[in-house]
Amino acid sequence: MEIGEIRKLTDRELDDRLKEAKQDLWQARFALSTRQLKDYSQIPATRKQIARILTVQRERATAPRGAE
Repeated sequence: MEIGEIRKLTDRELDDRLKEAKQDLWQARFALSTRQLKDYSQIPATRKQIARILTVQRERATAPRGAE
């Protein structure tokens, strides 16, 4: 999911996607530790998605109220 798509989501959807991404990251790390993970690029991709979501949430939290 690109940053443009993330910016179109509502605050509620962002919270849901963040929880989902964190769960995916946990599952990928668990699979890695048990040697079941085949696609290692999944971990950094999920971390980038979490960072994008947190960036948009931070932008919205610090934006002036009239600028939204």
